[in-house]
Amino acid sequence: MKRLPLQPRAHLADRIADTALGVLATLHALVAASLLFVLLSLSPASAAEPPACTGKNLLPDLQASDPAAYAKLVGEAKTETNGEGIFWKIEKPGTSPSYLLGTMHVTDPRVVAMPDAAQAAYEEAQTVVVESDEIADVRKASATILTRPDLTMFTDGRTIPGLLGEKDAAILAEGLKVRGLSLTAVARMKPWMIMSFVALPACEMARKQAGLAFLDQKLAQDALADGKTLKGLETMIEQISALDGLPLEPQLAGLLQVVQLGDGVKDVIETMSQLYLSGQTGMIMPLMRMPPPGVESDDNAYADFEQRIIIDRNHRMAERAAPILAEGNVFIAVGALHLPGKEGVVELLRSQGFTLTPVR
Repeated sequence: MKRLPLQPRAHLADRIADTALGVLATLHALVAASLLFVLLSLSPASAAEPPACTGKNLLPDLQASDPAAYAKLVGEAKTETNGEGIFWKIEKPGTSPSYLLGTMHVTDPRVVAMPDAAQAAYEEAQTVVVESDEIADVRKASATILTRPDLTMFTDGRTIPGLLGEKDAAILAEGLKVRGLSLTAVARMKPWMIMSFVALPACEMARKQAGLAFLDQKLAQDALADGKTLKGLETMIEQISALDGLPLEPQLAGLLQVVQLGDGVKDVIETMSQLYLSGQTGMIMPLMRMPPPGVESDDNAYADFEQRIIIDRNHRMAERAAPILAEGNVFIAVGALHLPGKEGVVELLRSQGFTLTPVR
């Protein structure tokens, strides 16, 4: 694999150039963070809610500074199958309608609020389905993660500093120090696990540590409190195994890239949030594929991520969702990145005989 350039990024123009790399690494970490969230939220919510994160949408700046790149991005997004909309109605003759909501694994109040139509569908549903129902009980989920130390820690003597080498280890150590972490303390952690901590802004980490739930977890907990049936499409171990199965070198490169983004990670997440809130999920994948100026695209690293973290899991979730949907009156919530594409959950459910239409 071609290593990412590891120069500090100080100016807005440089952060725009790093947007694609930052999105890929941050998406990877958001998947991880949704799992590691359970390790951060064992304390009760604080009386005073920490402020929501604020960042800058980088796409307007990209449009102004490189209109050709922006136009290409928009053009690719328009060709993405089912690339618009986060809320879908699911129908099949002989069953009551069900609904599918794409989510983001963050505590942002704009995301957690859900569209009005989705809230109404949730209230009517008898069964609520999330990626993993284990997130409803944070202590049980934490215990589950700890049963497989081989997925979260190196058990063969390897360490992060040893894998990186002196120069890159120093870069990582400095980036961790800014976040209040010690490289020595995390030296034996797998790169994906470290990334789950550093790719979230301090503001989002504070909200999670204060006990605030991200959307998927809130839905799971509310479902139990409301007397609904709660089901999951994957186990937490299956999710972690997918992350651990990513090739090691791209994980290390992504980790270095994320720590060098610094506060710019807030802008990456805000960019993704704006795309999500406007229903433009089909633009996220092309944004991930777009290399910064002067950096050769690493198609292999992207393909590994897409196959293992998105496509393989899409198939698993769609297959397991089908018999649940056959009962009707179901509300399903999965990460929005799983919805678009020819092998996205929307299209895979259609291949199983369901009719899916976007709810505006």
